[in-house]
Amino acid sequence: MSEHEHFHYSEEDVQREVTELEGKSATAARIFDLRRIIGGLFVLYGVIVTITGITDSQAEIDKAQGININLWTGIGMLLLGIFFLAWLKLRPTPPPLPPEGLPEEEHRP
Repeated sequence: MSEHEHFHYSEEDVQREVTELEGKSATAARIFDLRRIIGGLFVLYGVIVTITGITDSQAEIDKAQGININLWTGIGMLLLGIFFLAWLKLRPTPPPLPPEGLPEEEHRP
């Protein structure tokens, strides 16, 4: 006898496992939403570059033809990061649709 002949899964066991995996997948999709990652990185780097721009010497500003490029770039990055995070908050990832063919009550945990 092979290993697979010792186990017998009922249709209910398989459906329960599929439902559980779909729930885990939806949670992972929300956690790893690219808007969260992109927004977080832009905010982090925006803070760093803005602080660099605030502390730049006049010699550094003169190198960029009198424009405090670090300050303006940092502010732009902060605004873009905040935009991505606000977008995530205002339009979250929708929950997964229930599996077809089953009444909604059967597949809730």
